Amino acid sequence: MVMGEPSREEYKIQSFDAETQQLLKTALKDPGAVDLEKVANVIVDQSLQDCVFSKEAGRICYAIIQAESTQAGQSVFRRGLLNRLQQEYQTREQLRARSLQGWVRYVTIICNIFDYLRVNNMPMMALVNPVYDCLFRLAQPDSLSKEEEVDCLVLQLHRVGEQLEKMNGQRMDELFVLIRDGFLLPTGLSSLAQLLLLEIIEFRAAGWKTTPAAQNYYYSEVSD
Repeated sequence: MVMGEPSREEYKIQSFDAETQQLLKTALKDPGAVDLEKVANVIVDQSLQDCVFSKEAGRICYAIIQAESTQAGQSVFRRGLLNRLQQEYQTREQLRARSLQGWVRYVTIICNIFDYLRVNNMPMMALVNPVYDCLFRLAQPDSLSKEEEVDCLVLQLHRVGEQLEKMNGQRMDELFVLIRDGFLLPTGLSSLAQLLLLEIIEFRAAGWKTTPAAQNYYYSEVSD
């Protein structure tokens, strides 16, 4: 980090107006003192507008849930967060039609939250199928023709693919049939999209790990 730059934690709070900053800071320190459903809505709203925040929201949600559980074992925030994610999930096609960037940010936040949130040290079952459904949508031919969506698909599979496969291996097999089909029938696929899809196919085949040879090949190709 460059000297004088805010940390990631500070950035997440500083990207809000003063009143909302105060709301979030209080939620992190004394969750019982604020409207936690409002906090959940604020976090999702900001994630849909801000691509950097959408990648970091899971950390802040996890911190609030931890703080709330130490107070009275409550889960008001988690319930509010899941309800809001469900509302956006139900209108995801409209969101995609209205704003491709908003749709990509929604997929980013739901995967980010799935990655961070745990119940009894296990990923949240309630999010498994919605996350899969979003990734399946990104693997449709019309999405694979858009680099933003391919990039999102591959990034999220790097993040949560291994966890998702443990929760439902059959759906992961089905998702990779779509990805392979998309790669083998490259109508409208850019060379970068083809490269990203090939990389994620090999990444999963190697047990969700990047081999040194693959690292050298893909990252030299991307940087050229």
